[in-house]
Amino acid sequence: MTAGRRIARALAGVALLATMAMSAAAVTLHMANQGDPLSMDPHSLADGLQLNFLNNVYEALVTLDQKLELAPALATNWKQTSPTVWRFNLRRGVKFHDGTPFTADDVMFSYQRAMAEGSEVRIFVAGIKEIRKVDALTIDIVTTVPDPILPNGLFQWMIMSREWSVANKAERAVDMRRGVDNIASFRANGTGPFRLVSRQPGTRTVLIRNADYWEKVDGNVDEVIFTPIVNPATRVAALISGEIDMMEPVPQQDIARINAGANTRVMQGPELRTLFLGMDQKRDELPNSNIKGKNPFKDRRVRQAFYQAIDIETIRSKVMRGAATPAGELVAPAVHGFVPELNQRLPYDLEAAKKLMTEAGYASGFELTMNCTNDRYVNDSQICQAIAAMLARINVKINLQAESKTLFLPRILARTTSFYMLGWTPAAIDAHNVLYALVGTPDAATSRGQWNVGGYSNPVVDNLLAKIQSETDSDARDAEIVQATRLHEDDIGHIPLHQQALAWGMKKNVSMVQLPTNDNMLKWVVVK
Repeated sequence: MTAGRRIARALAGVALLATMAMSAAAVTLHMANQGDPLSMDPHSLADGLQLNFLNNVYEALVTLDQKLELAPALATNWKQTSPTVWRFNLRRGVKFHDGTPFTADDVMFSYQRAMAEGSEVRIFVAGIKEIRKVDALTIDIVTTVPDPILPNGLFQWMIMSREWSVANKAERAVDMRRGVDNIASFRANGTGPFRLVSRQPGTRTVLIRNADYWEKVDGNVDEVIFTPIVNPATRVAALISGEIDMMEPVPQQDIARINAGANTRVMQGPELRTLFLGMDQKRDELPNSNIKGKNPFKDRRVRQAFYQAIDIETIRSKVMRGAATPAGELVAPAVHGFVPELNQRLPYDLEAAKKLMTEAGYASGFELTMNCTNDRYVNDSQICQAIAAMLARINVKINLQAESKTLFLPRILARTTSFYMLGWTPAAIDAHNVLYALVGTPDAATSRGQWNVGGYSNPVVDNLLAKIQSETDSDARDAEIVQATRLHEDDIGHIPLHQQALAWGMKKNVSMVQLPTNDNMLKWVVVK
């Protein structure tokens, strides 16, 4: 790109900002969340808030519509031309925010970037063997094995500009595990309906509407000012006072108060994300524990004792104030592959848990560290505090380390934790994504088990996952999902907790579409 083109684009951006500033009709939406996106790099981290926020700036080949159904985005259509090849026709006339045309080269670059070291979104494209360029606006995605639901899993794999990334030395994704940044952490150049104007991590992020967006936008928001407000009471006060227009999550104890306000309301709905506990089942000696020379979590009886010592009903009613659905498996009811008969939790039974600990040789219990977030899920630190108190009844002393996800996520991705709480929303709204990411034996070459931080492993489950990925017979595929889910539950590979309920607080003059993925698509927002 010539210096003249860069200057012209910069001046165009300044002119747009000036126009917005002068326009009395410009609509600004002030948003707040308990957390902050950790990076503006769409390939750096598979964190829900980060991906959901960046879906307004970047785009994928496909998207989800307001009914949670697959819809065209940067690809206009697609079809399977052979068992292992999907052809995608790309949208003509799309430009990145800097004016560069979108082409097949950007898709191929984004695949290579997402698969490279440092990226934590490899799980979205792990089944792809290669991408072939047919012409400037046509690509063939070649899979390692037949993948009948490939398009469904691509809606969170966002496309970056090859030209911009190379020019700004951002060819590799920001590596959150090692704290390695590049310009993509703080700047962005997508094709989405909103453009990044400024980024102050932990303080304020500003977006403006993309005047050259390829699609007609139903919403009327021109500018978005996003502010992380960690303290729940402060978030609520900011909404009630009118300082902000929308916030999430709403503390359960404040829902009635906000709904009673003259100018505020709460939008509630189910969420697809399931919260669960993970345990280190790989190391021979459990780190961060007073037990030396062995790992108690390698014993199924200990895992079951932890499970049965947790009073999920108390967590649901007291900690979550009823706004949670206890889970017996790692997928929510609305996810394909949910098995109602397997969604039965082991009963809360303190005496049975104590007996199991005794049989395993840990009647006196042991001590270990539990890692949790305090700014990622609804009442996350309170849930962990409750679990710590419950486990104390079987003589397990928990040293609770509740911290910002800024510290938590790099820690668990480095696999330095023994016991942790995490949540997962499945890509493709399909159980295979959950099983592949969380349950499969970790394998760096294939990205299987990328988020299986505790190292659970069952070779039979791994074989089933390979079959599920390529099975074209839907009944056979569903049966394989049931079998894999049952094996994992029998092993007590993880301890499922619940699906939290979504609660967004907003002014009454704000209209939004609340998806169960917890995506807030700003192009659908209307401020009256």
